Amino acid sequence: MCREHPLKILRYSAKNIWLLIFPLIRGVYTYKFDKDWFYSWVSGAWFDIAVLAAIILVGLVRWLFSRIYLTEEELVHRDGVFVRVNTFIPIRNISSVTVERPFFMMPFGAIRFRCDTRAGIFKTVDLKLLIGKKALKKIMQHMPDIDEKKKIDDISQPNTLSVLIFSALFSSGFSGTVYLATFFFKGGDIAYDIIMHSLNILTEETEKLTEKLLLKIPTAAIFIGVFFIASWFLSFLVNFFRYGRFNIDFDRSCTRVSYGILERKEYRIKNSHINYTDLRQNLLMKVRGAVAVNISCAGYGSSKNRMPVLLPVRKEKNLGEKFEIIGIYGGKKNKYSAQPAGICSYLLIPLMVASLIIPTYDWAARIFPKLVELSLFFAVMLEIPAIWFIIVKFVALMTSGVAFYEDKIIIRCSKWTKFHTVVSTREKVVKIELEQNLLQAMSGRCAFSIWFEGEEHTRYKIKAMKAEEVRKIADMLGYKIGEKVKT
Repeated sequence: MCREHPLKILRYSAKNIWLLIFPLIRGVYTYKFDKDWFYSWVSGAWFDIAVLAAIILVGLVRWLFSRIYLTEEELVHRDGVFVRVNTFIPIRNISSVTVERPFFMMPFGAIRFRCDTRAGIFKTVDLKLLIGKKALKKIMQHMPDIDEKKKIDDISQPNTLSVLIFSALFSSGFSGTVYLATFFFKGGDIAYDIIMHSLNILTEETEKLTEKLLLKIPTAAIFIGVFFIASWFLSFLVNFFRYGRFNIDFDRSCTRVSYGILERKEYRIKNSHINYTDLRQNLLMKVRGAVAVNISCAGYGSSKNRMPVLLPVRKEKNLGEKFEIIGIYGGKKNKYSAQPAGICSYLLIPLMVASLIIPTYDWAARIFPKLVELSLFFAVMLEIPAIWFIIVKFVALMTSGVAFYEDKIIIRCSKWTKFHTVVSTREKVVKIELEQNLLQAMSGRCAFSIWFEGEEHTRYKIKAMKAEEVRKIADMLGYKIGEKVKT
């Protein structure tokens, strides 16, 4: 039998611990430099202190009733005082184990432990514990792990450069904006003063720059550009510190992944419980033949703002046969491909968007002549990603398709500006769909969608496939699709 770490007392009391602010404020307000100050403070705040002591006492009682039991077959957590909750996790059903070592908990020796099974949806974790080193050692002896004697040797580990490239390619200004917003709302007046002071300096400097260089770029436009660059850079730094010191080892039954510079995380993943692997690329990575490998497995990447990355950026040709053990296949050609004749299904919307930007700018400039420079700036800035999107969709048309390799099915498709190569076993396909409108039915083409097992049911869709070939794919997967599809 084990107990959780004593820090869990504060966690149990966290809902009401904010009441501590009242006696603290009273103490600061009545503070005087005399020997009787502490007695006066206690006399005035005794009721608040008593309430706080009661809250902590309730947390202590809950902690005493929280117990962990281990058997050869189960991990059991018993929790609750008046309403007892017993959580039973069969060890054979555990898909992944997560061990987190936050830097701020290191002085206390506290460690976050999580384990998850394939039960449940929406990335809910089956069991969360805050434990010490001794309890962790006992629990991990029963968890899935690599057999050191059977471990695959000579696996080239991701280096610092690959993590840097991964962080650069998969960071976004939107994520950085979320971090800034969190800092702003949690920092209150201090954050407000810092941001406003920075904005004033930035506005003054950009006005001087535009005057000296005779640029017709509005100050607001420059500020927006600088803001999103700074947001992206913040997201880049977060990802680099999050995924730095990346290490992966595996044998035929288990994979062990660890990463993090400040907050170290270690995962143990049961290979047979991996739903599918997802080799992700953007256009630049596609041109260079590089991929970042993600996986779908219960519990892996379920923490907040974590991507389920199994390998940072790596050349697809360098993956090798060793990685096929964990479902990573590279260089397999499509057996059934999207048809170039269906180009409209890929390019129609991107071409329409790109062609409407300039007329929209002209219309806005006529209605709001004072904003003509700002409107031109936004038109140019929107036209660039629109053209980029056209190129992405054209490449998707030429590369999307389906391949079969042994008992595996390989799906190549695109979502927005990302390319996906999804690899899974045929048995883990849970749903397929054939879509046709009237024109597609007349031309013998269709859109093919497929879903795999997983906590999140993600759709992978390939447009402009031959309907005849989709029916063959369905037959190979054990599904029957009729000759005619209603429109």
